Amino acid sequence: MKNTLSLLTTAIIFLFFGCSSDKQQVSIVDYVDPHIGTVGHLLQPTRPNVQLPNQMIRMHPIRTDYLDDQIDFFPLTMSSHRHPPLFGILPGTGNPGSGTWNARQTYDHDLEIVKPFFYSTYLIDEEITTEFVPGNKTGMFRFFFPAGEEKRLRIHTNHTGKWNLLSKTTISGIEEFEGMTAYVFGEFNFDAKTELTEEGQKAILWAEFPNENPEVFFKYGISFISIEQAKQNLDNEIAGWDFEKMVENGKKIWEDALSKIQITGGTEAQKRTFYTSLYRTYERMININEDGKYYSAYDHKVHESDRDFYVDDWVWDSYLTHHPLRMIIDSKKEADMLSSYVKMYEQSGWMPQFPLLFKDNPAMHGFHSSIVFLDAWRKSIRNFDVDKAYEGMRKNATEATMLPWRNGPKTILDDFYREHGFFPALKPSEAETVPEVHSFEKRQSVAITLAHSYDDWALGQMAKELGKEIDYNYFNKEAANYRNLYQPETRLMMPKDADGNWIEIDPKFDGGSGGRDYYDENNGYTYQWNVQHDIHGLIDLMGGRKAFSQTLDQLFRENLGRTKYQFWAKFPDATGLVGQYSMGNEPSFHIPYLYNFAGEPWKTQKRIRFLLDVWFKDNIFGIPGDEDGGAMTAFVVFSAMGFYPATPGIPVYTLGSPQFEEIKINLENGNVFTLKAYNCSERNKYIQSAKLNGKPLKRTWFTHEDLMNGATIELEMGSKPNKNWGTEISAAPPSKLEITN
Repeated sequence: MKNTLSLLTTAIIFLFFGCSSDKQQVSIVDYVDPHIGTVGHLLQPTRPNVQLPNQMIRMHPIRTDYLDDQIDFFPLTMSSHRHPPLFGILPGTGNPGSGTWNARQTYDHDLEIVKPFFYSTYLIDEEITTEFVPGNKTGMFRFFFPAGEEKRLRIHTNHTGKWNLLSKTTISGIEEFEGMTAYVFGEFNFDAKTELTEEGQKAILWAEFPNENPEVFFKYGISFISIEQAKQNLDNEIAGWDFEKMVENGKKIWEDALSKIQITGGTEAQKRTFYTSLYRTYERMININEDGKYYSAYDHKVHESDRDFYVDDWVWDSYLTHHPLRMIIDSKKEADMLSSYVKMYEQSGWMPQFPLLFKDNPAMHGFHSSIVFLDAWRKSIRNFDVDKAYEGMRKNATEATMLPWRNGPKTILDDFYREHGFFPALKPSEAETVPEVHSFEKRQSVAITLAHSYDDWALGQMAKELGKEIDYNYFNKEAANYRNLYQPETRLMMPKDADGNWIEIDPKFDGGSGGRDYYDENNGYTYQWNVQHDIHGLIDLMGGRKAFSQTLDQLFRENLGRTKYQFWAKFPDATGLVGQYSMGNEPSFHIPYLYNFAGEPWKTQKRIRFLLDVWFKDNIFGIPGDEDGGAMTAFVVFSAMGFYPATPGIPVYTLGSPQFEEIKINLENGNVFTLKAYNCSERNKYIQSAKLNGKPLKRTWFTHEDLMNGATIELEMGSKPNKNWGTEISAAPPSKLEITN
């Protein structure tokens, strides 16, 4: 009987991890299911990443998504979130060049085990069990081959590279990608017979092992500095071949990370969704400091540093939830990340937008790192060079182009924006005349105006914090630019041409793919609300609280005006629809909380519970849009806890409706923040009354200082809304520009 040992091992692992029933869950990490969300509704799925928190080794099987029953190979790590893998390994039994190596390997979904710290799968055709456990900058694979069969590993590069055979048990390799180099140093547990071949740009190393040894191990270190450093990383982290010890250590690390937030109550499904969401927020940024030095793609040099250096962030969305969550549960790590931003600015001359491992990717639009810096500063996270950070923020605002998906100096469109207070749009039939405009991403004129109004507000507020009065006055006035595109008749943000005339469009559908002529990935019904820095000003524009709330109601009820087929053919990012509200895209995150500003907080409570219950199930379809490595799942963590940072940059949290009876956050300063929701259940989602540290809380918000001081918030929950709680204007969270325009 073939492969008896590997099947027995798999059975033992199933029992060890307690996968068969909820009653067997004995620790927080057992609630994590990386398969949640691994089938995208329309676009990208999440990936079942196996890694340690914020560390650079990230492994998941290379396949289309969870519905795919074949695996291409197993990467040694990923170059960046949702970017190509670095190196790859695949076990097999046939000779190099035979049919077995030309086919993708079939696996059984029910025999795949994925934990944050451990992976196992069974390759059916080859009858091989593959297991993996991650370190910080290292990893270890273990392969169980069928008895009596040939045992081979195919190890390859995914870009141009080469391999060196150092001995019968050790190898090294390099892979060149995106202008930089990855290095690997690896060891086998047995002598290998090796062969080098090429396949296009890929360099391939074949390793054959004696038939009498059923288990083959491969451990390795990765470096972005040198082969020698890769070996040092391996020596630092893995001594010997104790696979189970690494599993045990990884589980403890994840248990410690996830235990920072402890929940009581709720359903088992809600706990799985919650802790899986929290796990996903640790996918990035990643620490690439290696033994006190790091390679930076921002000046292509190796730098010595006793401080962790982080890369891989998509700040267009992470500023909303991902950074704010880390400012609560990992404030020291957040300071290191912001210090890394400053270093990247010093090295490249620009404050990065999407600082990937290998470059600053000018994806999406906006300079939202300015908001993150302000938010951190006001939350007393100040262990970074604030003067240099401000210099970079200001340089981006005054010298860099605002055009989406473009890096570099400003253009005539940017000068127009500063002179007229809005980004000019083209009429539907008008040809583009500015060569710097991206051919697919277009001008995104409304989205650009709204984004930079918020960014300029953050820059102005930081100037105020630093005593720079002239800058404060200028950028604070620029923060009101969004008003130039508000159209009172429609209560929408609509485009204008260079002459200041309205361009009449269908805000539901016009603007090309993703509405990019005017908006970005979403239509005008989403961007109607993108004024987080001046929500009370937006309420005034819409005619007051009643009109604002009615317009907000209609957002969730407004029909598409066409078939879903037609709508999604043009707006594939606008998933998770409820009316015109898109739960599956980041610009919508704050919208359900806006009722708190309009005196109807019970509607926020109703909407949030509905959205969590409908769109974030604990199954493979359980994330409604592109999760983007932590932003959307950070929204789930906040919303399930019952509060949300509606305006990053203003250090307050507005209340929603917690899913759990009690939430405890163990803070780095030793304090414990507690939120208790008495009688909380699926039906009892409405706040009847609230207390902060034993005193009545009549407003819908509390401060970051309250949280960090270890406050206790008590909520009495009920099945029907209390329409009198939190209704006064003084009860609404602060978000108001300090000027009139």
